[in-house]
Amino acid sequence: MSNKPLPKPVKPAAVQLAASSIRKPPRGALIKPQAKTRPGALPLPANRDVAAFTKPSVFDRWSADAAGVRALEPGDNVITMFDVVGEDYWSGGGITAKRVASQLRAIGPKPVEVQINSPGGDMFEGIAVYNVLREHPQPITVKVMGMAASAASIIAMAGDQIQVGAASFLMIHNCWVMAMGNRHDMKETAEWLEPFDQAMVEVYAARSGQDPKQIAKWMDAETFMSGSIAVDRGFADALLPADTMTVDENAKAQDLDLNEIRAMELSLVSAGMTRNDARARLNKIKGTPGAAFEATPGAGADWSGLSGLLSTLRS
Repeated sequence: MSNKPLPKPVKPAAVQLAASSIRKPPRGALIKPQAKTRPGALPLPANRDVAAFTKPSVFDRWSADAAGVRALEPGDNVITMFDVVGEDYWSGGGITAKRVASQLRAIGPKPVEVQINSPGGDMFEGIAVYNVLREHPQPITVKVMGMAASAASIIAMAGDQIQVGAASFLMIHNCWVMAMGNRHDMKETAEWLEPFDQAMVEVYAARSGQDPKQIAKWMDAETFMSGSIAVDRGFADALLPADTMTVDENAKAQDLDLNEIRAMELSLVSAGMTRNDARARLNKIKGTPGAAFEATPGAGADWSGLSGLLSTLRS
């Protein structure tokens, strides 16, 4: 019998990455599953002061290709996600882990269908929603009706069965945030984000069976995959029949108007404003004749003056 000491156990790579987060290590660790099984929990930042966004260009793509797309038959065990990910200041809605958990409790311990048409939003909230869904004890079928971009594509990966419309899209990219500071601050932010991008690579790779290095390249390139490409690459299991979807023209008009407001807000934030200051600036315009618009976080919005607000902002 050999007297050599046993080698020390090696932590999985994703655990090491999660533990290496700068200043604010994320909670939990990714347990790498076998391909085609529902993956383990994704790490979340211990401190959510840093917000992750969807790029304005993605909102533009969603407006052009997917706004207003809805399912013909919702069903009583269906969770619809036809909104941005995270609390939405402008509509009082948004896809959040708290709301999804409440919907799952109402549905109870039975199979669930999740219908998605979302440009994404807060990546960290998307990870939280993903974690909530993966804890459900019964099978989850995800149906991508128009688009599952950015954080919404992470949510889609919680499905045991994923179906994508032939004219729908999955989009994957690296976590996108807005940061300000000197080169040391930028380096620190990049290092802080790295474990979250790596954890997403692990989930996409586990679901698709693709090489993680190839997944990382697709994320770097901000890749849109049509339904057939998503199926071919293993990100989805089947195409969703076109006759299960429709375009709600009222919802489409509302989606487009909201996206313009969100894009304007992000433009102001990109110019150096805080989100609170950007929202205050936009809300001041509601006092302009013909531009009245009220939006209270979590309380919904009065849509009657949104067209006037947009007309004023465009002029």
